[in-house]
Amino acid sequence: MRVLLRIVAVLLVVVVAALVAGYFYARPLLATGTGYAAHNSCAVTLVAGRHDYEDDLPPNPLVPFITGYVNEAGKSSTAQILFALQTQKAWFTRGFGCTVSPERPELGEATRISSDLSPLTAAKPPKEAPEVRAAIARAFGDDLGTAQQKALGTRGIVVLHDGQLVGERYAEGFSATTPQLGWSMGKSVTNLMVGRLVLQQRIDVTDDGLRPEWTDERRTITVDELMRMTSGLTWDETYSLGTPITQMLYAEKDMAGYAASQPLAHQPGTYQQYSSGSTNILCGVLTDLADAPDADLPRQQVLAPLGLASATWEVDAVGTPVCSSYLWATPREWATIGQFALQDGVWAGERLLPQGWMAQSTTATPVDRSEEKGYAAGWWVNKQADGTLVNPDLPQDAYWASGHDGQRLYVVPSQRLVVARLGFTPEVDDIRTDELVASLVKATASQP
Repeated sequence: MRVLLRIVAVLLVVVVAALVAGYFYARPLLATGTGYAAHNSCAVTLVAGRHDYEDDLPPNPLVPFITGYVNEAGKSSTAQILFALQTQKAWFTRGFGCTVSPERPELGEATRISSDLSPLTAAKPPKEAPEVRAAIARAFGDDLGTAQQKALGTRGIVVLHDGQLVGERYAEGFSATTPQLGWSMGKSVTNLMVGRLVLQQRIDVTDDGLRPEWTDERRTITVDELMRMTSGLTWDETYSLGTPITQMLYAEKDMAGYAASQPLAHQPGTYQQYSSGSTNILCGVLTDLADAPDADLPRQQVLAPLGLASATWEVDAVGTPVCSSYLWATPREWATIGQFALQDGVWAGERLLPQGWMAQSTTATPVDRSEEKGYAAGWWVNKQADGTLVNPDLPQDAYWASGHDGQRLYVVPSQRLVVARLGFTPEVDDIRTDELVASLVKATASQP
């Protein structure tokens, strides 16, 4: 009997040790999962003003094990694995959105933004030409069955021609005043923020030596290489638990610092690989240069000058804007950003970007090897470095911002056209936006 008890005791010790070891091994994965859940529930509820956050953003593989709640009065959200195994909190700060952090971050005052500088804010719904209405209807999947239309997931489309609102539509539950997350479209807006500081002579695209800890070959990485995704830093953009992108977004206090800690995998400037980490490093550099408090820099430099009063650029726990991923804005505000780019940075009669900035930023430059098709300096472009077109159905001068799950912002200078599409499309490959833009090019081509 004693022998049996000893065997049972040993087995219990082994099992407990295995469980403890397994927990500590999986702890980083659990942290990213709960961080994801806490941030999303907080942002969808307190930034976008919606309450079905479980259906609003991409699925989390740990959802069956996660419990959580949003404290609207306390402006926070909590997510836990099995009630107590791993806990993460996200805190809402007006003007700066939701931040994953153990304690509420001190971010300072957010610059007040007047919508007076944005002519779209008070614009009346447009009288759509039949061709424009038909193009938008197809982009919403009016020809599809209910299940297919839901999978297509279009939530908002805004079309501008010559700066005028000529097309607009929203899905049920969304409106012209509903902020929607642009995900990686923020990278394109980061390019505009760089242009603002270049105009102010605070930075140049050729600047290197960008991080004090970069005393090795990383010291040669330039601002332009961070924008063009040719920094050479090790990265994995796969949205799975435990990868650098999810670790950075949901489990790191200092996202720029985490991305900057990655070693070189390639000589800077020779290899193009998409990296949200590069954009967040760049935003860390910009906040170090500016006079504004870190969290407030995008509001001062981009959102306020354009009158984007509903827009929110969220920050990490050290107050640095998450420039890779976390800009919320209404579809009209996203279209306003596109119009600003179309006008090469001239807004309300004032030049806010260096002359020719957009032409420079939307010209793809050759590299030894690239994993991407048509990526320039924060913008995707139709004309690649070798002169071939990504999509022959679109004008060669077309360029666009692109975000996770089907966010798009197209600019076609030759047609004076801007098209914003927001939605939730995690599984459908063809979100019909290229077709939409091609149809709108034809629809507006005959207009003077």
